[in-house]
Amino acid sequence: MADNNNRLMGFTIASRSARGRLVRLGSVLDEVLGAHAYPEPVARLLAETLALTALLGALFRPEDGQLTLQAKGKGGPISLMVADFRDWALRGYAALDLDRRFPAQGDGSLESLFGNGQLVLTLDQTSSAERYQGIVELGSTSLQAAAQKYFENSEQLPTIVRLAARQQADGRWTAGGLIVQQLARSEEGGMRLHVEGANPDWEHVAVLGGSVTEDELTDLDLSEESLLWRLFNEEEVRVLPAETLKRGCRCSVEHIRNVLEQFPEEERAEMRNADGVISVDCEFCSKQFLLEV
Repeated sequence: MADNNNRLMGFTIASRSARGRLVRLGSVLDEVLGAHAYPEPVARLLAETLALTALLGALFRPEDGQLTLQAKGKGGPISLMVADFRDWALRGYAALDLDRRFPAQGDGSLESLFGNGQLVLTLDQTSSAERYQGIVELGSTSLQAAAQKYFENSEQLPTIVRLAARQQADGRWTAGGLIVQQLARSEEGGMRLHVEGANPDWEHVAVLGGSVTEDELTDLDLSEESLLWRLFNEEEVRVLPAETLKRGCRCSVEHIRNVLEQFPEEERAEMRNADGVISVDCEFCSKQFLLEV
């Protein structure tokens, strides 16, 4: 397997006024999914969610703040799925409703897994203390379709989203994702952000980008550069330096202790067990921390 694990690459197609991001995940998924015993549909969806979170995080100012993607449901076997991206690091987990049955094999639609729910995108920008939030209903059949709907409703820029996750014969997961977007007019020197009317340049790029297959997105032996050439060899593609992604669970004894010390003593007293110890669970990495604070 080539060293295309956990890489995210940006690219532009200047002649067609388009930009994009391509991500591949391998060992990061081993770390995130290996901390839990998720059923196959949950592992697959979380792998896709992590790929989408990386793409969105890289698209929306990765150097400034944190992007969080939450899928909240009611009536399905998954009640919550969370992934976030900060400083090129990913983490994520799923909360399951054990009283609910999983759908029949082959039915991995969002409705069957979440019931009624919403996909919430939150961008916290630390330098400006601003928060942006976008919401889309989980009525779509797939995460890819839900992400596509988000861009249609919120960004108002022609965008295609492709996501895929695959479990290898050895049980490990790989995932990949592609976002291609027409540049806003302000990025081309114009005054308006909204793109109006048909655009043959964009239609051409959308057809090429939309032709990517699930096998291509999840094949770690196919480099990002080779895949972009395969998709857009008719165009002059400018490839940006690839970024390496890592697992980013931020739990530690020091961090948790600092958080607990911010609570008043009377509240900490209520948290302690009979031995005077406070137990804290990290949902992201499935670890338990026992502290005397």
